[in-house]
Amino acid sequence: MEQTKQYAFFEGKFVPIEDAKISIMTSGFLYGTAVFEGLRAYWNQREEEIYIFRLREHFERMLDNLKIMHMSVKYSVDELCKLTLELVQRNAPKGDTYIRPTAYKSACKIGPSLENNPTELCIFTVPFGDYFHGAEGLNVQISSWRRVEDNAIPARAKIVGAYANTALAKTDALNAGFDECVVLSENGHVSEGSAMNIFMIKRGRLITTPITENILEGITRHTVIEMAEQELGLKVDCRQIDRSELYTADELFFCGTGAQIAPIASVDRRIIGAGGVGPISDKIRETYIAICRGEVPKYHKWLTPVYKKGEMNMGQGKASGTARL
Repeated sequence: MEQTKQYAFFEGKFVPIEDAKISIMTSGFLYGTAVFEGLRAYWNQREEEIYIFRLREHFERMLDNLKIMHMSVKYSVDELCKLTLELVQRNAPKGDTYIRPTAYKSACKIGPSLENNPTELCIFTVPFGDYFHGAEGLNVQISSWRRVEDNAIPARAKIVGAYANTALAKTDALNAGFDECVVLSENGHVSEGSAMNIFMIKRGRLITTPITENILEGITRHTVIEMAEQELGLKVDCRQIDRSELYTADELFFCGTGAQIAPIASVDRRIIGAGGVGPISDKIRETYIAICRGEVPKYHKWLTPVYKKGEMNMGQGKASGTARL
């Protein structure tokens, strides 16, 4: 079958992906002065449909993040959703897909200052399967690298330059023979994984770190909290977690757009629970994937179908949160 020509949205227009290029002098490239989002679109074979998961919420978060970096784009959330939908339709994927919007400082000049430095936008898509390549339960270590602090580079924003912190932590874990790592805040409490949030299960309660522990305010994290409470009847606590608590957890898992729901089998070579995938983590993972693929009608509010003409679901708006998040 002939490969469909692939497009990107680049600086105001749709262009072939090979033509979406920036100068080596671009500020966003030289200094990491860019903000990105990551979205997944899930293929439903039975319906021959692809669903973008929580499209609107991702762009609401992105526009919030841009404020931190003295950035703005000329598009509203609705316009960003429509541009993304059109791009996916043009690329016509027939499998799970990752969508990467990036807003970046586009001046070609030396110096990291953010003023007098326009913001441009690009969006591209790539096929995307399992982030951990089929690992059933992850073996992780506590990283020696600490998570970037809010008063240094805010971790709540997906700032490109901050991902040097992620790269160092992730690479050291892989080189040491682990699948992934957990990073701590400077205060010594658990923050999150290298690029995903973390949940702990202890005596039937679901526990996760609060947004004040230098974590990304994850959309998947919000989803898990709502889904666990409504579908599984679990009580959820958002509080500080000590490193040693991880060792004695009944179950642990990472969550994120890329990672989806990724159970943890061991931490620092200490077996978690019975090892492998715990029953609650497995149920959360199963339910989450079913929702993303459009198999749970109750949660179609979170999905934007790509190929159904005239059925544009922009989502609910900002995720409903409470003070405990």
